[in-house]
Amino acid sequence: MALFNRKNNDAPATTVAVDPALAALTGDYAIDPAHSSIGFTVRHAMVTNVRGSFGEHEGSLKLDGADPANSAASIDVKIASVDTGIADRDGHLVSGDFFDAEKFPLMTFRSTAAEQLGGDKYRVTGDLTIKDVTRPLAIDLEFNGSATDVYGNERVGFEGTADILRSDWGLTWNAALETGGVMVSDKVKLNFDISAIKAAAPQA
Repeated sequence: MALFNRKNNDAPATTVAVDPALAALTGDYAIDPAHSSIGFTVRHAMVTNVRGSFGEHEGSLKLDGADPANSAASIDVKIASVDTGIADRDGHLVSGDFFDAEKFPLMTFRSTAAEQLGGDKYRVTGDLTIKDVTRPLAIDLEFNGSATDVYGNERVGFEGTADILRSDWGLTWNAALETGGVMVSDKVKLNFDISAIKAAAPQA
């Protein structure tokens, strides 16, 4: 099921057909951190991947079931919550060599555009800020569907990825290997698995 409308081929080119089920998803949502994950994968020592995630984050979605251009996303990630499974490595990541979490405690994303790529696939473009650097980022997402959970919450789910060069955000620490290459790759894959809960409609 596509989140946003598709053009009705039997209708005039200037009109669109909106699926009532999709239109019903229109609204404001809060990202549920207990059922969402924001993480990364990076090559280590040229031979393997290290994976990590950020345990503390919050954000909101504005979904428009009729026009994706009216949809938006905002995410704040607490850098100090990084977890790669190794305490010493996490400590290095939050230090001045990498994120400098004491001075720059948050990584933020603010969307500027959204578009449907086809079917349930979408692209959200926006500004990613790490430390004191803000650069554009495009996130490719797949809409996983909607459901009402056992507590009556209306949920939507998305998962997606984006590739970045960490050096573009000033994360340049590295170490040369005796066999050639470097300890940490410049390319990093960001991973998003988002569950969001629809806000209750305001009382009349």
